[in-house]
Amino acid sequence: MWQLGKAFLIRTAAVIVAAGRGERAGQSTEGPKQYRRIGGQAVLAHTLRTFLACEQISPVVVVIHSDDHDLYHAALQRADIDATRIRLVTGGPTRQESTRLGLLALCEDAPDYVMIHDGVRPFITQDLLKRIMIALHPQTGVLPALAVSDTLKQAGGDALVTKTVPRAGLFAAQTPQSFPFAPILDAHNAAFALGRTDFTDDAAIAEWQSIPVRVVEGSADNTKITWAKDIEMADQRLRQDMVAFPDIRTGNGYDVHSFEEGDHVWLCGVKIPHTHKLNGHSDADVALHALTDALLATRGAGDIGTHFPPSDPQWKGAASRQFVEFAVKTVREAGGRIANADITLIAEEPKIGPHREAMTAELSDMLGVSADRVSVKATTNEKMGFVGRKEGIASIVTVSVIYPGEVPA
Repeated sequence: MWQLGKAFLIRTAAVIVAAGRGERAGQSTEGPKQYRRIGGQAVLAHTLRTFLACEQISPVVVVIHSDDHDLYHAALQRADIDATRIRLVTGGPTRQESTRLGLLALCEDAPDYVMIHDGVRPFITQDLLKRIMIALHPQTGVLPALAVSDTLKQAGGDALVTKTVPRAGLFAAQTPQSFPFAPILDAHNAAFALGRTDFTDDAAIAEWQSIPVRVVEGSADNTKITWAKDIEMADQRLRQDMVAFPDIRTGNGYDVHSFEEGDHVWLCGVKIPHTHKLNGHSDADVALHALTDALLATRGAGDIGTHFPPSDPQWKGAASRQFVEFAVKTVREAGGRIANADITLIAEEPKIGPHREAMTAELSDMLGVSADRVSVKATTNEKMGFVGRKEGIASIVTVSVIYPGEVPA
């Protein structure tokens, strides 16, 4: 993005480094710590939102691990982040190499300055970004940092204190560490050429290459998430600033199948002896088909035919339970919780009453909810229409799903 300077236009880009494995934060089904959720969204999503909100910064290069593309795209989708100004880069084996690869991605249309930021510092503020941008200079890097306030001790290998370290002039470094683009890229390339991988941050590489770095006041809020307890504290912090408005969605599904020659029907996952069977490409469980559509509707995710087209031979004779389980997975991946499912079967026969308990148990298991959240009802069509003529069975299903819906207070 072009930024008006005193006598010329300058451009500032950002490189967000998010390719680490985060072992110190512990294992999680959500993935490495940059994808762990705080306040309902991935850590990385919070970080990106702040940079993208600053119109003076563009493009924003995001460097991720080669294994994390699905996690990355899911995080952005869940957070509804516009990726127009983002360039995605696959990182290397170390943070230093990932940063260099991120810088190289800017070479074709090189900016004047670049901000290099840890993806796991989600509380970066607009005020700090502005403070850094004001301090940028063609020959000088900018390091946000906080003066050390604790008394520092040095200890030997036996853990005994050897001396007290004077804290005057000492600072705890933060990111984004920002530099004129060409010098910091040259510094990273020089370190790469020599096989130097021992630098702990970008300011250290700049120092090694004699690039002056000016300290500006950082932010106590700009903490780095390292440990599992950091994730828990960050989540609590965000939720204290949120007002919960549950996003309750209702989905409806309707399906109908005609009878054909056979000796049983599948309804709500239960096999029921009958004089005919229902005609369909799969097992033709009309209730589960309507249930699948209802669940998918709460995510705007199409219908059963979108995901399991009858033209596909792999679904011939398939158990409809797997369609429901796919829809349940779709709901849960978006953070949804199924509140209840109301299934109505419209049929002259067979009688549903004797099978209602078994149906409820099957549905409860498929949906992962207690039986009191499942309702199975049946009615006839008073001998009217195709149902009344015993030509088939119809089903109407309504489900309620609660999705995360927290918004800032």
